[in-house]
Amino acid sequence: MIQLGDTMIDLSDPWTAAALLAAILLLLIVVLLVSAGRRAARGAAATEAMLRQMGGLGQRVQGLADGQQQLFGGLNSVTEAQAQQQARTVQLMEQRLAEVTAKMNENLQGSATRTARSLGELQQRLQTIDKAQANIEKLSGDVLSLQDILSNKQTRGAFGEIQLQDIVSKALPKDSYDWQATLSNGKRADCLIKLPNPPGPIVVDAKFPLEAYERLRNAGTQAELDLAARQLRTDVKAHIKAISEKYILDGETADGALMFLPSEAIYAELHANFPELVREGFAARVWIVSPTTCMATLTTMRAVLKDARMREQAGAIRKELGALFKDVDRLGTRVENLDRHFGQAAKDIADIKISADKAGRRARRLDNFDFEELAPEGETAEVVPLRSPES
Repeated sequence: MIQLGDTMIDLSDPWTAAALLAAILLLLIVVLLVSAGRRAARGAAATEAMLRQMGGLGQRVQGLADGQQQLFGGLNSVTEAQAQQQARTVQLMEQRLAEVTAKMNENLQGSATRTARSLGELQQRLQTIDKAQANIEKLSGDVLSLQDILSNKQTRGAFGEIQLQDIVSKALPKDSYDWQATLSNGKRADCLIKLPNPPGPIVVDAKFPLEAYERLRNAGTQAELDLAARQLRTDVKAHIKAISEKYILDGETADGALMFLPSEAIYAELHANFPELVREGFAARVWIVSPTTCMATLTTMRAVLKDARMREQAGAIRKELGALFKDVDRLGTRVENLDRHFGQAAKDIADIKISADKAGRRARRLDNFDFEELAPEGETAEVVPLRSPES
C-alpha cells in the first residue's frame, strides 16, 4: 500500500499496478525525448564546432605538408652533410688508425727490444744470484768448517798460527823471520823475527783462549759471568807465564815477546774489562797484540830491519862510492883524450878542405883551356901564347 496525500494506492491490484507502470513508462519516454532533443542541439553545435575544427585542421595539415616538404629538403641536406661528415670522419679515423697502428708497432718493437734487454739483464742478475748463492753455500760450509776448527784446541792453535803467518809474510821480508824455530832451551817458537841487536830476535807465539771467552759471552747469570771471568783470567795468565819462561832468553832473544791473539773481540775484551791482565803482561815483558796491532808492530820492525841493513851495507856503499869516483875520473880522462882527438880530426879536416880547394881551382883552369904552366903557389908561370895556323 502506498499513500499519496489522502489517496491510498493498492499495489496488489493488477489494474492499479498496470496503470502505475504505464505512467512510469510514459514518464520515461518524455524524459528520453527531452534528453534526445537536448542531445540533438548539442550535436548540431558540436558538428559546427567540428566543422570549424576540421577547417583549421585542414589548414594545419597543409602547413604540416609544407613543413614536411621543407623537412624533407632539410633532411636531404642533413643526410648529404652527414654523409660528407661521415666520409671525412672515416678518412680521419683511417689516418688516425694508421698512425696508432704505426705507433703501436713502434712501441711494440721498442717494448720487445726493452723486454729482450731486460730479460738479458735479468738472466745476468740470475747468474749473479746463482754465483752469490753458490758463494753463500760455500761460505756456509766454510763457517761450519771454521766452527769445527775452533771447537778443537789443536786445530784452533793451527788456525791462529796460519793467521799469524799471513800477517808476518805480508809485513816483513822473507829472510827476516823463521817458523817453528827451535831455541837453545829446546822450545819451539811459532815465529822468530830476526831483529838486530838491540833488541835482538823476538818471539811471536799464537794463543787463542776461545772457550773461556765464549762462556763469558754466553753467561746468563752473575755466577756464570764470574766463573767465566775467572777462567779467562786463569787462561791468559797461564799463557803469559808460559811465553815469558819459554821464549825470553838472555843473550839469545830480545828481552820481550809477543802473544798474538787471532781475535779482535778477545783483544778488545781484555783491554776493556781485564786491564790487570794487560798490565801483568807488561810486567812479564809479554806484549799482547791482535791482528791489527800486530801489523802495526811488524811495520815498525820492518823500519828497524831496513835501518839495520842500511848500516850493515854502509861499508859496501863507501866502497862502491870509491869505485864510482875512480870510474868518473877515468871517464874525465877519456873525455879529454876524445876531445883532443876531435881537435886533431878537425885540423885534418881543415887541411883536407884546403887541398880540395886547390884541386878545384886547378880543375877549373883545365876546364877553361888555360894551358899555362902550373907553377907552385907564389911563383909566376911562363905563359905560352896560342898562335893561329896562318901565322
